[in-house]
Amino acid sequence: MSETFVNRSYYSPLSNEIASWQRDYTPGPLTQNEFYQFFQDGFVIKRNLLKREQLESVIHGIEQLVDELAQELYRAGKIQDLHENDGFYQRLTAIDAQFPGAAVLLHKRGVLPSEIASLWSSETLLSVAKQLLGPDIAGHPVWNLRTKVPNQEQVTVPWHQDAAYLHKECWNVLQVTAWIPLLDTNEENGCLQVVPGAHRSGQVCKHNCCTGNTWYIEVPVEEMSKTLNISVNEQTIFTCEVPFGSVLFFNNLIPHKSMENYSQNIRWSLDLRWQKPNEPNGFYGLKDNILMVRGDDENFKPDLDKWSKISRTKLQEAVVQKSIQNEIPELKERQKDDPFDTTITGPWMHQWPIVHHNKHTKKSITNTTS
Repeated sequence: MSETFVNRSYYSPLSNEIASWQRDYTPGPLTQNEFYQFFQDGFVIKRNLLKREQLESVIHGIEQLVDELAQELYRAGKIQDLHENDGFYQRLTAIDAQFPGAAVLLHKRGVLPSEIASLWSSETLLSVAKQLLGPDIAGHPVWNLRTKVPNQEQVTVPWHQDAAYLHKECWNVLQVTAWIPLLDTNEENGCLQVVPGAHRSGQVCKHNCCTGNTWYIEVPVEEMSKTLNISVNEQTIFTCEVPFGSVLFFNNLIPHKSMENYSQNIRWSLDLRWQKPNEPNGFYGLKDNILMVRGDDENFKPDLDKWSKISRTKLQEAVVQKSIQNEIPELKERQKDDPFDTTITGPWMHQWPIVHHNKHTKKSITNTTS
């Protein structure tokens, strides 16, 4: 297989549905071993895939976003120090210390920066997507910039399956995630952990909402073990240490989580997704996929400019706010009463039992019953 060692002694057979995801191997960035590991284990780490200049462009774009946020907070009197001399891996932490939740504000900005859009639609990444999905590729509307400042609960994600955040119409659709760190990631700074092979039954576990003081849903380990028929313990969990320039690819059914960041630096990362264009994306009818590759037109270029300016975060909030639901078809912009609101709501909160209430669930319930 690949250089990633996985213990497969406990694996159950692939369900027919999951087996149908696997295509014949075609040449590309993934070797045959890496290609088959993705389908058998549910994930693969492709090392040294991206060039430094590709990621440095993204870093520069994010630095601009951090500066814009800092300036907005400063003008509003929310912070007293812009920390303009702090580096990329420290500045947001210093801002967040002055205004708790600044990292959340940056995370919830739903307009896709051009630098991230360029990386997402790059030939390098799309070549892998074509190997895994076929000649026609669509970008999924759910992408994320992860602002994992040290020792911050709201940027530490518990065990879950990505499919559980989406409508069940897409639970049997293969959606490929590229998790791209912007520094070397390890156990200290909060890399991801996965349960290899736990996708093989094709089942989505019952998740609970919401974890601690966050907007995250969570699948308890006991539920995961029972539904997926797999033992979840130190021997079956794989810690994905991903170096800068490497990419972790995984599917939408494999359980995964992020570890706490105990380092002194921000663990910046991106997650970008693709699927086949003719299959439902499960995003509650709020936003369509963006066609990125057409197998019958090698000169096709996606029109990312207009699509990227539609804020996914605003659409998520709109679906749980009756007062602005009628604005969704026109994708109208609406000035929020509080531009520094650090709560996050979304339709996934009404798909699973709310077993723990916090400011995020309270806002969701208030908006759907007002």
